[in-house]
Amino acid sequence: MNEVYRYNRDNARRAPGTTTVKDAISQLLKHYQLQSRFNETYLEAFWAKMMGQTIASRTGRLYVKERVLYIEIVSAPLRNELVTAKSKMITRINEDMGTSVIDDVVFV
Repeated sequence: MNEVYRYNRDNARRAPGTTTVKDAISQLLKHYQLQSRFNETYLEAFWAKMMGQTIASRTGRLYVKERVLYIEIVSAPLRNELVTAKSKMITRINEDMGTSVIDDVVFV
């Protein structure tokens, strides 16, 4: 019980032929064709981080269906601003995601 742990550098190295957890999860999502649904769920979960707290606080329900983002907006002035900046918002979301997740935005 009183043994002192010694760091062994040889045991800390990755053996050839092994993959990281990130790569393994990525391969799993691609194999089961879940990558698009994962990206949509990520977008819904991190909406406030992507668009900012002021926009996130004035949006209600948010969901993605068939590459179209549906946003329920409770503020009329914000709806007007977002309608005019729709293409910029699509570009920003896809850049933040690192891949093309949505093609269109519908304001409900």
